[in-house]
Amino acid sequence: MKSIKISYYTFLLFTLFSLFVSCNSSSKKNDKNPENYTYYQEHGEIFHTSFHIKYAYERSLYDEIMDELHRFDQSLNPFLDSSVISKVNRNEPVELDTFFIYVFNRAMEISEISEGKFDITCSPFINAWGFGFRNMDNVTPETIDSLKQFVGYDKIKLENGKIVKKDPRIQLNTSAIAKGYSCDIIADLFKRHGVENYMVEIGGEIAAKGINDKQECWRIGIDKPVDDSTGMHHELQTILSICNKCLATSGNYRNYYVKNGKKFAHTIDPQTGYPSENEMLSATVLADDCMTADAMATAFMASGLKKSEEMAKKIPGLEYYIIYSAPDGKTKTAFSEGLLEFFADKTEVLEKH
Repeated sequence: MKSIKISYYTFLLFTLFSLFVSCNSSSKKNDKNPENYTYYQEHGEIFHTSFHIKYAYERSLYDEIMDELHRFDQSLNPFLDSSVISKVNRNEPVELDTFFIYVFNRAMEISEISEGKFDITCSPFINAWGFGFRNMDNVTPETIDSLKQFVGYDKIKLENGKIVKKDPRIQLNTSAIAKGYSCDIIADLFKRHGVENYMVEIGGEIAAKGINDKQECWRIGIDKPVDDSTGMHHELQTILSICNKCLATSGNYRNYYVKNGKKFAHTIDPQTGYPSENEMLSATVLADDCMTADAMATAFMASGLKKSEEMAKKIPGLEYYIIYSAPDGKTKTAFSEGLLEFFADKTEVLEKH
């Protein structure tokens, strides 16, 4: 009888211990506090650009991240012959995937919002000015007029799962929206895994949530618009503090070339066919998704300051920070009222503004 009691108590203690360990492990696993996770850092190249991703989780998600990026690459990389967008551009039969359809539909919406200043059909103009797949030594008014025949977002539509073109020569270029969406894709991956703290940067576009390993919102610097086609010179204009927002910046001070003593910026006005000529030096846009931030930053650069400020009101949750050249030649800034909460040093910004 004594041995039976000892065995019973031993069993009871073992059961209680097992329950304690199980509950303790479960609580740690479900605890969203980043202190209980490792901050992983992944970096590499995709879409002919670099990416840097940092996140807090119980294990590395590198393989899953790369799988998503390669699937995205197969859909929207115009430099990849086998991609969906390349086949659409060659007018070949192709089944449109969810990535392509989602980007295409949002691009059409942004084109309407921007009144045509954002247009994914402007590849011929980009190529003509030497910022696309090939260069043309001479761009004449006659060249631009001929290209206008097959440029315009109103000349293309999605119908019954297929792209319908008014002219077979129409080419799609989603470079000004796809990188932003690729950040959203990784953010969606993190959401499925329950990752609460991350910063995804792909080609300069950023999706951020939660806090960094210093227990602070993610700090994102905005460069001063200093002419530098090498991309090696960086001097910060200001720093933003972001806990749950996406960010994209477009500027003419890095991507440009000089020919016969004249500077040509990479932002092409889809309505004129010529590089944009306005006061804009750079536009940083914050939005709830990075695809919207990416596209709107491009639209701002082609629209100018006043139209950009009006355009921003059409999208809830959109904020902006614009650096522009005033009529007196001085560099000035303009930002939305709601952006004030995102400045790392609000006092300094208000004193300068």
